[in-house]
Amino acid sequence: MERKEATPPGKPKQDIKENTWVYNLIKGKIAETLVEQLFLTLGFQVFKYGMENTIPGIMDLLKGVRDEVAMEIRRMPDLVVYKDGKAHFIEVKFRASGTFQLKDIDKNKDYPYQNALILLVSRKHIKCISFQELTEGKEITPTCRNYLGSRKEFETDKDKIIEYCQYAVKFFENV
Repeated sequence: MERKEATPPGKPKQDIKENTWVYNLIKGKIAETLVEQLFLTLGFQVFKYGMENTIPGIMDLLKGVRDEVAMEIRRMPDLVVYKDGKAHFIEVKFRASGTFQLKDIDKNKDYPYQNALILLVSRKHIKCISFQELTEGKEITPTCRNYLGSRKEFETDKDKIIEYCQYAVKFFENV
């Protein structure tokens, strides 16, 4: 179900566009918080890494700026997780459709975090794919089996992941 908004009488369309941006930002933050708490529960150290955490206040300054540095800052992964001497960049995305392809993260073929893992939170699952796998033509679909619990990088507690998938279902069922 796609979210539709009617423009209230006398309300400029720009405000509705801004509200849609805020709505999408909130969905992303919920997905990011869900993943952060999942990794903490699994015994990982979790560090917020994205631009809003590393360079507070820059998001507003970079609105509309399209230079190389601004684009690289915007693409900083959301989290770094660490356990057993290994660190991983984690990019968290929410997609109601449950799909994610290379073009969703690397439109210009210059994504700087080649070793990032993308965690896709959908209405039903938390799936994971590496940036490298995306470059090899793989993608996340609603029927693929890229479950987070199957990733060798994490060797995680599948029951905990299922619990957090149930949280995702609850939070995003009407999105």
